[in-house]
Amino acid sequence: MTKAKPVQMNRRLTLAGLLALPLSACETLDPAILEGILGSGVLSQADAARGIRAALSNGVLSALGIVGRNGGFLNDGQIRIPLPQTLRDVQSVLSKVGAGSVLNQLEVQLNRGAEQAAPVAKDIFFDAVNGLTIGDAINIVRGPQNAATTYLQDRTTPRLTTLFSPIMENALSGTGALRLLDQASNSLRNIPFAPSLGAGARSDLIGHGVQYGLKGVFHYVAKEEAAIRRDPAKRTSEILRRVFGQV
Repeated sequence: MTKAKPVQMNRRLTLAGLLALPLSACETLDPAILEGILGSGVLSQADAARGIRAALSNGVLSALGIVGRNGGFLNDGQIRIPLPQTLRDVQSVLSKVGAGSVLNQLEVQLNRGAEQAAPVAKDIFFDAVNGLTIGDAINIVRGPQNAATTYLQDRTTPRLTTLFSPIMENALSGTGALRLLDQASNSLRNIPFAPSLGAGARSDLIGHGVQYGLKGVFHYVAKEEAAIRRDPAKRTSEILRRVFGQV
């Protein structure tokens, strides 16, 4: 009994060290090492890594294909991007001077901008998939239907927001959304006692588009992940069948 404790402690320490390794390092190890520690019923680190990466990559491609088409955001009630609350609050004020339609146009162009911006960010999403550790991968494989998507969203949203923002700004400029925002702001200045949108209105609109744009992408990544877990027909590669056929 007294000899078992050091062995047990070493086993825990070895496992902790393995779980902290990035997937690129773990995939070079003998799969039997991890299985010997966790038990023969647990997926190898290479299987877990490739399976999660494949599922997320499929999810990202599927999501970008859905949201990146014409009407992908605008015509989808689940992910359509509303105007920021500050703009919705001035709708009635602008209507008094016949400028209420500007905000309707702005909402349309905001969604058009998201539809254009999301596919441009494909590489950003794929880069984010590569930060998983072996511990993360195993937990995700054993987790709920959206475990991989939730992990990716929680861990990468700040970075994705930073990288996605200039893409969204260019898209909103191209669709005319920023011009319409300036038009609405100028109209408000001509109305006595009307509220002002403020100097940060442009950056607020861009940030709003980024937030809801990412939310829309992850909505469909989660749906694809759930389908892969639930439906064997969605496991379109050998690695997906091997990994998700065991959960």
